[in-house]
Amino acid sequence: MKRIGIVDTTFARVNMGSIAINEIQSTRDQIKIMRVTVPGIKDLPVACKKIIEEKHCDIVMALGMPGGESIDKQCAHEASNGLIQVQLLTNMHIIEVFVHEDEARDEKELFWLAERRIREHAQNVLRLLFHPEWLINHAGSGLRQGFDDAGPISK
Repeated sequence: MKRIGIVDTTFARVNMGSIAINEIQSTRDQIKIMRVTVPGIKDLPVACKKIIEEKHCDIVMALGMPGGESIDKQCAHEASNGLIQVQLLTNMHIIEVFVHEDEARDEKELFWLAERRIREHAQNVLRLLFHPEWLINHAGSGLRQGFDDAGPISK
């Protein structure tokens, strides 16, 4: 049985972990989900490392919602760098799902964007685990998580 780690934060304005779990459970049986919630986005890297090493997860989703201020963007960048380091140290994928508060015009759009991005990344987690050929078949197609796909370009 595959184990998927879900690591989210209390700083987010949406219960991102619950959305990810809902998407995974509604799509696939026989998966063990391990969830950890931490205070802020810079706490994600160590929580991801611990859930990989201590709970033996096969893949992890790191979910965070940075605010719109410059310090929030700096913290998100530092967290992202930490997540990359954990991936290299553990040889495991960590799918970073950040939804920046300033990506949306209002709270309604922010919730819509967060839910859509989380669900689409949850599908990517399942593809990495069970259907990597799907990813190969869609290479270069400009897929985006959240807003509309950009689409491929040609010569």
